[in-house]
Amino acid sequence: MSTPARLPPFAALAVASISLMLIGGIDLAARVPGHPSLTVPAVLVAAGGVLTVVDLVLLARVRSFAWGTFFLVLRWALVAYAVIAGLLIFTFAYDGTPAGTMAVMAVTLAVFAVDVPAILAFTVAEHAGSPQATEAPAAGSVPRSRPFPEE
Repeated sequence: MSTPARLPPFAALAVASISLMLIGGIDLAARVPGHPSLTVPAVLVAAGGVLTVVDLVLLARVRSFAWGTFFLVLRWALVAYAVIAGLLIFTFAYDGTPAGTMAVMAVTLAVFAVDVPAILAFTVAEHAGSPQATEAPAAGSVPRSRPFPEE
């Protein structure tokens, strides 16, 4: 039996990326309306984007991974999050958000719309090949990946 591939800390890096972008988005939203400084939000979204790219590169180096499952989930989650991001960008444009603020928000939403589907796809694919994922649950039981501790 071969040893399972050692996976990178994909979800942790993606959550770190999302956290950076949320901090930038909150900072930006706290200063609207008006013309807020875009320096901090732009730096944070750039750092989040770099983390996302690094995260995807690290995952791409893993050979034995449930890539079919990953891309199946990723494809449909990307469609959903692209629609959500598009609606939010439309809302900002409709409200007359200034161009610089709009650009930072659009990039933030684009990276967010990649991060969340990637986390979903990674989590599903990570557990797709596990023995617990392929076992059929007993009739009337609730399948669990980890049993609850004895009380």
